[in-house]
Amino acid sequence: MHRKGESEVMQCGREVSGEEIAQIRETVETFCLLSRTELIATVCEHMEWHSASGTNKVGACEKLLEKLESQGLLRLPEKRSSSSWKPREPAITERTAPAPEINGSIKDAGRVGLKIVVDKEENALWKEYVSRYHYLGYKKPYGCDLRYFIESDLGRLGCLLFAGASKSIGVRDRWIGWSDRERLLNLGYVVNNSRFLIFPWVKVMNLASHVLGEIGRRIRDDWEKRWNYRPVLLETFVDPRYYAGSSYLAANWLYLGMTTGEGLVRPGKSYTTTPKKIFVFPLVEDFRAALCQGVRS
Repeated sequence: MHRKGESEVMQCGREVSGEEIAQIRETVETFCLLSRTELIATVCEHMEWHSASGTNKVGACEKLLEKLESQGLLRLPEKRSSSSWKPREPAITERTAPAPEINGSIKDAGRVGLKIVVDKEENALWKEYVSRYHYLGYKKPYGCDLRYFIESDLGRLGCLLFAGASKSIGVRDRWIGWSDRERLLNLGYVVNNSRFLIFPWVKVMNLASHVLGEIGRRIRDDWEKRWNYRPVLLETFVDPRYYAGSSYLAANWLYLGMTTGEGLVRPGKSYTTTPKKIFVFPLVEDFRAALCQGVRS
C-alpha cells in the first residue's frame, strides 16, 4: 500500500508508479550517506532508467527526485558547491595558426574524408581549432557526441560536431508529428550538427556539401560504434546573419522554417536569441515510426 502522496507522476516521458516512488524512498533512506550524484546513479540503476545509448538518465532522475523532495516525500543530500569551478577555455597555440590558402575543387584537394576524433591529444587539438575559428566558439556538449576532423591529401580542412538534439522546437516537432511523451522518450534518436567549421584559409568549392553527403552515409554506423545505437534523424540550425544554409540544401537536407528565437521555458528563467533556419536530414525512411512509435530502425 502506498503512503500518502505516493500517486503516479510523469517525468520526462516516463510514468513513475506509486510503487516505484515507494522504492525510491526506500533507496534514498537506505543509502543516505551517498553523495547526491551517487544516489542519482543508484536510483537510475534500480529503475533501469537509461538513455538510448544505455547511459543513466541522470538529468531526468535528478528532476524527479527534486520533485518528490518538494512534495515532502523524501530528503536528498545537500548539493556540493561547485561555484569555484569554471570550465577552462582551450589554450590557443601555434599548432592551430592560419595556414596557406587551399584553393580549387574537391578533386584538387585529393582524397577528402572524415576522421573521428578519438584520443585525448586529438580532442584537445579539435577543441582548440573550434574555439579559435568557429564564431560560436567551443562549449562542452551535453550527453552523447561525436567529433570529426575533415581531412584531405593537402591537410586538415575543418571540424564537425554532432551532439544531442534540441529538446523542444515547435516547427520540427510538428513536422515529426510526435507527442510530448514520444519526444521525451525518443529524442536521443535525433542528433544535432551543432558545429560545422571549414577553416578560413580553405577555399575548396563544394567542400561543405561533399562532407555533409559523406556524413549522411556513415554517421549511423559511426554513432553505433561509439554509443551502441543508431540515430534516425539529423538536425541543424543555421544563423542567417552569417550563412544561407546552401550547403545543407545541396546535400539534400530539408528546410523546415525558422526558430522563434525563444529559449526553452524554465520556471523563473527566460532568454532569447536570434531566429535560426532549421534543417533536417532523415537517415531512414521510417524515421517517423521510430520517433513516434518507438520502432527501432
